[in-house]
This record gives sequence, structure tokens and C-alpha cells, in this order.
Amino acid sequence: MTKKKIIIISCISLLILIFIIGLCIYFSTRIVEDNSGFTLKENVNAEVYSKVEVSDFLETIEGKIVEEDSIDTEELGEQEISFVYLNKENKKRRGRFNINVVDQTEPLIWLGSSYSLPVGSTVDLESEILCADNYDENPTCRIKGDYDLNQEGTYKLEYEAIDSSNNKENVEFTLYVYEPKQSSSSGSSSTSSVKENTLFSDVLKEYKTEETEVGIDVSVWQEDIDFKKVKEAGASFVMIRVGYQKGIDGEYVLDSNFKTNIENALANHLDVGVYFYSYANSNKEAKEQAQWVLKQIKEYDLTLPVVFDWECYSSFNTMELSLFGLNSIAESFLSEIKEKGYDTMIYASKNYLNAIWTYQQEDVWLAHYTEKTDYEGEYKMWQLCSDGKIDGISTDVDIDILYK
Repeated sequence: MTKKKIIIISCISLLILIFIIGLCIYFSTRIVEDNSGFTLKENVNAEVYSKVEVSDFLETIEGKIVEEDSIDTEELGEQEISFVYLNKENKKRRGRFNINVVDQTEPLIWLGSSYSLPVGSTVDLESEILCADNYDENPTCRIKGDYDLNQEGTYKLEYEAIDSSNNKENVEFTLYVYEPKQSSSSGSSSTSSVKENTLFSDVLKEYKTEETEVGIDVSVWQEDIDFKKVKEAGASFVMIRVGYQKGIDGEYVLDSNFKTNIENALANHLDVGVYFYSYANSNKEAKEQAQWVLKQIKEYDLTLPVVFDWECYSSFNTMELSLFGLNSIAESFLSEIKEKGYDTMIYASKNYLNAIWTYQQEDVWLAHYTEKTDYEGEYKMWQLCSDGKIDGISTDVDIDILYK
């Protein structure tokens, strides 16, 4: 046999060996499709926006799950789920099944048992009352019953909201249309009691501990501030409004006292954070606002969070937003801020936190004007009053508790 034939035979033998080894590896490591090793629960529905895993839908499994993809529940409808599990013979198998993402949450109607308007009001009552859905941007919102804003009277009405999944919410309420009373020009003295202001010194005694700090939040409304006196009064931090948006789709405006406030607060060794008052109605706009805020604060040493403050609930119906969409807007703003290394927080009152900011994972600055809040969620800062009095500020001021 010639040398050339030997080389050819050797090469062919090597290729055959490599092929055989490859087949062995393939058959020993391949994941076989097999749905026989598990059973499904009767209900394989997932609520929209919920966090679910494969195991949430399995009744039984012979072995254990070793690989699974995250399940996207942001769109309604059926979707296929696949995962890899070890069967009772300790071999990898791939299972597949379908789930159905559904919306079973009723729309939100922000309305009490009564509503009052003066005779001649031009308010569009259906649009004025906040009506929102977790998923739909435009749920059907309507008032059932007759009323006349030009006629004084008491009207028994019902507000109804229906979303695209046919979830329905109804709230009965009484509409009072009244004739405005003319104010008295009498010079007689009033006998009504006047609420005393909340003294910062009292709050300091009540709430300052090893685990808390007591401070204030300010804007141009507090006028000229003597931060040396604020510091001497016992405040250890201040949250400063950096700016605000001038209405829906409006320009971003720097608080006219921002630079003076932040420079003087830092000069007096107060910890400082900032907040921006937003009307953002899209993720794109929220990111633009965050970038604007970052430009304003880049020269200053902030030790407290940058806060997203969105309170334009009376305009919500005109924005064509879902509640999840609004939460996503806040997340877009705060994510942009966090990318630059700042801590972040969202500001809202107790009732709105419970009803609207339900998809938030951010730290919370709670607004609840009471001596002891009963808000059950977690929060890092608590704004407990808006009528505070502290040396160095001539006007009322919000007082806040910061939890370490």
C-alpha cells in the first residue's frame, strides 16, 4: 500500500471517528421535547403586568426545572412558554405549554359619594373626574343619569367605566349644583378657631431618633431663606425644587430660587436632594426631563435623591394613558437619573400611592399630613405637614422625616 493511500485511509478514519464522537455528544446532550413529565394547573391565566414563573402554572413535575425564560405579561393574549427540566431519569427534557395573559382588573374611578359645582359651571364632568384603567389608555367612561349645571339642584348619578376586557366599575354619587353665596361684608369678628402652625422644634422632639433625620422641602414659595438659621434650628437636610414643567407639553422652567437655595444649603452643611414637578405624558418626554434635571444639578454635591413629582391627576383623562403607562413614565425618568449615579425617589400622597402608583418599585417619599401615618407600604421619607414653622423661613414650609 502506497504512502498516499495510507494517508487517505487515515484521514477518512479520523473523519469517521470525529463524526461518531459528534453523534455521541449530540445524543447525550440534546434536549428532547417531552411534556409527559409534568401536569398543568386547571387555570393557566396570568394577570396582565403580573410577575409569574413556570412553576406558578405546574400542578406536578417529575424532577426539577433547570432553565426557564422570563414570562412577558405586558400584552394580552395567548403565548407559548418553554422550559427545561430534569426528568426522573435525570435527563434534560423540554416542556412547552400555552398561557393566556388576561386583564381582570376593574377600571379606577376617583370619586367620592358627592361632587359639588356652582350654577353655570362649564366643567366637563365626565372628563373632570379621574377615570383610568390599568391596561387601556381609553376606557369607556360615562355618567348615567340627567343633570343640569345651569339649574340648582341635587342629582343622583352613577359614573360607569368599562375597559376593553369588559371589566366594569360603577360609582354612585350625588351631584350638588349650588348658587354661590356672596361673602359677607360685615365687620363682626369671627368666632372660628384658627389652626396653629406645626412647629419644627416640636417635630424634632417627637420624631428625631438615631434612625431618623428631620428636614424640610422648599421652592420659590418659601421666598428668601436663611439656611444658617434653618441649620441652627435642627434641620439636617433639605429637598429643593429644581424646576417644573409649565403644563402639559409645556417648557421646563428652573425654579427661580433654585441656585440660591442649593448653594446656601450646601454652604451650611445641609444634606440636599432635589425634586422636579412633571406633567410628562410619555416615556420620551420623561427621559428628556431627566436629562434637563441632570444638567441643572451636575455642579452640586447631592447626598439625597432626585425625586419625580407628578401630581396632575386632574388632567389624566386628557393624556390617554393607562395606569401602567403612567408608572412606566416615572420609571423612565428615574432610570435616566440612576444611570448617572444618583439615588432616586417618587413623591406621592398616601391615597394615590395606594390606587395609582401600584407598579412602582422605587423608594417612596410619602405625603400624608397626620401625626401618625397608616400607609402600609414602604417609604424612605415622610412629608408630615405643609404648615411648618422654622427659624430662617418667614412662610409656611413642609416638614419631612428621613429614615436611614
